[in-house]
Amino acid sequence: MKFSVYQMEIIPGEPDRNRKKVEKWIEKVVKEERSDSIVLPEMWTTSYKLTHLDELADVAGEPTKSFLRDMAIRHNVNIIGGSVANKVDDQIFNTSFVFNASGELVYEYSKIHLVPMLDEPKYLTGGTKKVETFELDGIKMGIIICYDLRFPELARSLALEGAQVLFVVAEWPSVRERHWTSLQIARAIENQMYVVSSNTIGTFDGVEYAGSSMLIDPWGDVIEQGSTNQEETLSCSLDLEKVKQVREEVPIFSSRVPNLYN
Repeated sequence: MKFSVYQMEIIPGEPDRNRKKVEKWIEKVVKEERSDSIVLPEMWTTSYKLTHLDELADVAGEPTKSFLRDMAIRHNVNIIGGSVANKVDDQIFNTSFVFNASGELVYEYSKIHLVPMLDEPKYLTGGTKKVETFELDGIKMGIIICYDLRFPELARSLALEGAQVLFVVAEWPSVRERHWTSLQIARAIENQMYVVSSNTIGTFDGVEYAGSSMLIDPWGDVIEQGSTNQEETLSCSLDLEKVKQVREEVPIFSSRVPNLYN
């Protein structure tokens, strides 16, 4: 499978302009890269304009779901739709939508862990559903959102369900950039899976974002890594046989002794 990741500079508080920007990028990348799957970053419609989310957020996933569905069908491409602010019953969640190339919504996930350092808990509600795997083109995958990366239980639970690819969509700040790269490599190594991430660049409200979107193989080797301050596209074909190979060579899952873990 060939993935293309959008390392995007989001226009804060401008959902319509960001949708047009993403639409233009999708048209370009599908034509030039011939990718079958694309990945967007966290909160790509609004950025972290938290104090205005009540009027900026989607309502029950719209219009983002319709937009992504249309893009998937029009370009025959799987879309790992980053995440957006999503209002449901007067609560605002940070929600990711995944569509297959037929325009079917195959998975929906709301960020469980909210970032206290960025005041997320004041404006957002944490998701209450466990992470689960989903399938695109017969491959099991999983997705987590930004701060979720710091909680290894999520990635491990997805690996135990058979996930071969983990997507991490984020607006991770530069001040913790070393954590961003190190934790992704750790998740890839300890779970013997590909890690594909989409982070943002630019600055908003005094926070500079780290870029450094990544594609990491199951050995923990970095295949591609974005810059820290430029919009760009990262593209790579993933050899899913490598997941099987690594898991056979270093059989961590059969070596686990979960009854001795607290």
